[in-house]
Amino acid sequence: MIFASFEFLFLFLPIFFVVYYLVPPRLRNWPILLLSWAFYAWWRVDFLALLVCVTAVTYAVSRLMVAAGLGSRAGRRLLLLGLVANLGVLAYFKYANFGIGSFNAILGQAGYTGVRWTNIVLPAGLSFYVLQSISYLMDVWRGTIPVSRSLINYAAYKAMFSQLIAGPIVRYAQIADELKSRRHTLALFGLGARRFMVGFCMKVIIADTLSPLVDAIFALPQPTLADSWLGAIGYTLQLYFDFAGYSAMAIGLALMIGFHFPENFDFPYLSGSIQAFWNRWHITLSSFLRDYLYIPLGGNRQGTGRTYVNLMLTMAIGGLWHGANWTFVAWGGWQGGMLAMHRLYRPKGSTGMPWILGHPLTLLGVVLGWVVFRADTFTEALRIYTGMLGLHGVGVSDDLAWQATPDRVWMAAIGVAVVYVPLVSRPIAAATGRAGAALSLVGPFCGFLLAVVLLYSRAAVPFLYFQF
Repeated sequence: MIFASFEFLFLFLPIFFVVYYLVPPRLRNWPILLLSWAFYAWWRVDFLALLVCVTAVTYAVSRLMVAAGLGSRAGRRLLLLGLVANLGVLAYFKYANFGIGSFNAILGQAGYTGVRWTNIVLPAGLSFYVLQSISYLMDVWRGTIPVSRSLINYAAYKAMFSQLIAGPIVRYAQIADELKSRRHTLALFGLGARRFMVGFCMKVIIADTLSPLVDAIFALPQPTLADSWLGAIGYTLQLYFDFAGYSAMAIGLALMIGFHFPENFDFPYLSGSIQAFWNRWHITLSSFLRDYLYIPLGGNRQGTGRTYVNLMLTMAIGGLWHGANWTFVAWGGWQGGMLAMHRLYRPKGSTGMPWILGHPLTLLGVVLGWVVFRADTFTEALRIYTGMLGLHGVGVSDDLAWQATPDRVWMAAIGVAVVYVPLVSRPIAAATGRAGAALSLVGPFCGFLLAVVLLYSRAAVPFLYFQF
């Protein structure tokens, strides 16, 4: 079940809200937990057992760790046990196929028969709830948060359906108080509903409309210059509106039941540098990588050379987190390289490149990186890159012409316009006054109705980050 589906909108969500608000406030974590488990089991019942197991083991280890003494040898061993258990689950389900496949490829090159292996299905949301477990264990160990005394509260935090599958990566400290007691008002519910509708429009109207066009371009055997750039820009827009749309829906759903989730996107495509981009794109993952990987590796405290190594290593691991494929490692290396170049160009204390110059350069680097991120293989990425140089022709190819329907081309143009709206939003708001304020309320609802109609007319498209 996904947010952009009739089952969710007209079956699960109404049932959830009715049950949630009928239950006394002090017991409302129970419907969050049980109905979130039902939401997860809708896809695969057997993987619900894995979620429950990860939750129980992490909770038990954290309690035992505190009982043994934070900073003690026994506590350190328990921390290591909890981290290894969580990372082991992630490694098995997400990287076993990749590891065996790479090993078999090496054996094949040497003339040997590969290891027989049945591919493992990746449980939805595994990467996200494992990172939550790691952050919780580390924060308890560091003493930055108290260990949860309530298994129900902790399990509800882990299972909350609004962020379970694809984030944001909510840290326990960010909602610990609200798990105990939270405020419910009609104004907050309305604000959450508006945020949900905006995210729904981003996903269904823009991202899903671009999806068939992008898929068609990346499948072309010899994309032209026009094909390749349209595909790269189209995917750049699709990925943003798909994932930012999901995050907006998750934040909106949380507000509707009194939780305040952290923001996950802050208009990243308006960034004037690659560093600014990573401060504004998938913010909860970026902060996780900084706090639990980059800084523990030494950050920028051990000399210039080590800083560049830490940047490259952090981004390469971040790339691998997205998927078990060498293309993701290459994408992470590309991002790390751009960050290192930015740090080299901008000495300490420097203001850096002016936005008018830094923005197009940053966006170009991001778009080029998304190509290998989207491609299934390096061969596929190379086809797009050579096409972007015009090596397969210039104009739109005949194979793509019928796929580039007016609605898809117009939606790409609208997507670009929406990306740059924040640059002129304040002057527009000042000029329109009350009319603009009314439109900001009516617009999302009208867009939501249009999105529902579009959803009815075509098959639901899974969120891109479900595969990560």
